[in-house]
Parts: sequence; C-alpha cells; structure tokens
Amino acid sequence: MTKPHVKLFIPGPVEVSEDTLQAMCQPMIGHRGTGFQDLYAAIQPKLQAILYTKNPVFISTSSAWGVMEGAVRNLVAKKVLNCCCGAFSDKWFDVSKRCGKEAEELKIDWGQPILPEAVDAKLKTGQFDAITLIHNETSTGLMNPLADIAKVVRKYPEVMFIVDSVSSMTAVKIETDALGIDVLLAGTQKAWAMPPGLAVFAVSERALKKAEKMPGRGFYFDFPEFKANHDKNMTPSTPSIPHIYGLKFKLDQFEKEGIENRYARHAKMAQKTREWAKSRGFELFPKAGYESLTLTCIKNTRNIDVAKLQKALKDKYKVLIDGGYGPIKGKTFRLAHMGDETLETVSQLHVMIDDCLKSL
Repeated sequence: MTKPHVKLFIPGPVEVSEDTLQAMCQPMIGHRGTGFQDLYAAIQPKLQAILYTKNPVFISTSSAWGVMEGAVRNLVAKKVLNCCCGAFSDKWFDVSKRCGKEAEELKIDWGQPILPEAVDAKLKTGQFDAITLIHNETSTGLMNPLADIAKVVRKYPEVMFIVDSVSSMTAVKIETDALGIDVLLAGTQKAWAMPPGLAVFAVSERALKKAEKMPGRGFYFDFPEFKANHDKNMTPSTPSIPHIYGLKFKLDQFEKEGIENRYARHAKMAQKTREWAKSRGFELFPKAGYESLTLTCIKNTRNIDVAKLQKALKDKYKVLIDGGYGPIKGKTFRLAHMGDETLETVSQLHVMIDDCLKSL
C-alpha cells in the first residue's frame, strides 16, 4: 500500500510506484562480484532493445548532466554546435564552455523548434565536429524533429551526434543506430518512472574510437573506461545497485505492457491533455506540431494565478503540478503525463484542476 504523500505530476522527478520502490529494496551485493555481473548482463539486452542499438548501453551513477558533460569532454576536439531552444539546451552551451571547449549556439526562441535547415546551414561551414540536441525540451514542452535533424547530421560523417532524451527515452521510439546517434542519454527520474540518481546512455563504436584519442576526458565519465568495465559486466566506479534492480524491474514491466503499447499510451495521454487545455480556453506554449508527448506546457492565456492553482491542488487533492520554468514561470504551467501514468490518472488530474480553477 502506497504511503500517503503528494503525488507528482511535475516533469521530473515523476511519481514512482510502490512496486518499483519495492523492487529497488533488494539485499546488497558486491559490485565487483558475480552477483552484480549477472545482474548487469541480464539487463543489457533489454536496454539495447529499448534504445534500438547493437552498441553497449552504459549505466552511470549520476544525473544525466554528468553524461552530458562527459559527452562534451569525450567527443569535442574542434568545436561543438549546441542547439538551444529552452533552459536545458541553453545550459548545454554553458557546460561546453566550462569544459574549455570551443562552442557555438544555434539559438532559437523558447517554444520554437530546432529545424533541420538551420542545423545544415551551421554544419556545412565545416567548423564543427560535434552537435548537441535535446530531443524533448522539458522547460517548454517541445519535441524537436529528431529524425529530420538526424538525416542532416548524417551528411557530415565527421560530426558526432549527441542527443539528450531525458524526458523522452522509453516513452517515444528513438532508433539510435538507424538515426546515426553517437550518444543517446537519459536520467531515470522521468519516463523511466524511477527515482533520480542514475543515467542510461548508449555510445556508438565510432564515438568510442574518437574518445580513445581525446585528452582530458577525466575518469568518472571516461567513455573508454565505461567500455572496458562493460566488457566485464561492471561499471567503472561503485554503482547505485538499488537503481539497477529498479531498471531490471522496469524493463520487465515494459516487456509485459508491450513497447508499442507503451508508446501509444504516452501519445494518447498527450493528446488528451492538449484537448483538455484547449477546451478550457488555454493555448499550448510550443509551436503547433512540435508538442511533447511526455508533458504539456500550457500557456497561461486566461491569466490565472498559477501559484494559487498549485497550492489549491496540493492542499485539496495532494497533487503537485509545475508552475512554469525560469522566465516563463507563471506565464505557463506544465503537466507531466509519462512513466506509469494512464489515461485514467491524467483524466483525474484534469478534473481536479477544473475544480480548483473554479475557486481562483
């Protein structure tokens, strides 16, 4: 029985089910023994399947930001193009500079997508050997056209394609190898529906070869170090073993649901939430046609007091929604519909919001 608590409908961390938490509460094992090696080996094929890759899928005891920084350190020799269209993609540019790398922004207004033509115009200059893209910009509820951008990047074989799928991995099909993605990464606290503290990432063979020649990679996020340990079914440093038990449990859950059914469920929840928002006199913040499938960023066209709405929902129904991120705080609000949520639970949330809106 789940303990009484405030249920999370924020874009992360998301709600974690009681059975997931229980799955993580296994007795400890030594991370350099056969018990851990067997656990690591057992989940690897399922991780590869869900990321649509034949390459290794590494596990990092960190947030996704660790791997985002690691990718820059491992793969940028010349200059990186950071595609910026929201808080987290903007931050990647700052991270690149802090790592001492030559970096340039492809800067787009919040709520607008990164378009393949703009990427092509930058990459054809020949200045870049890496590009970073956030597939699903959580701050604005926008999903960039990954397949179209990937097609452009494939024209430039010297350019490493680094993709953050933090709020889309496992909810949306991302065919890593077919798209030519060199690094696909995510944290577990969003669509995986697990607690924060673990990152999952796939690395291409050509990226590993490039990393081997790269100076200043450090140790904790050194891709060749991950590969050397992966070959022994281990991690470079002490892993969060409870998280890895959780991964195994979630992968088994995905298999039972059927991955295509999982994708369809997320698409239906997104559609239901968009329809609800529009029917209540709100507009969506991202450009039409580029809305996220895992969260909806709603433009506060009714000029409600978003903070009061949040408080009313928390006080009356013990649920938490997000009041907008950064410069669009209060001008928007965000509703998550990912992980273990269903059409029923998101519909219940809409009813709760309707009720609280009456008192504002």
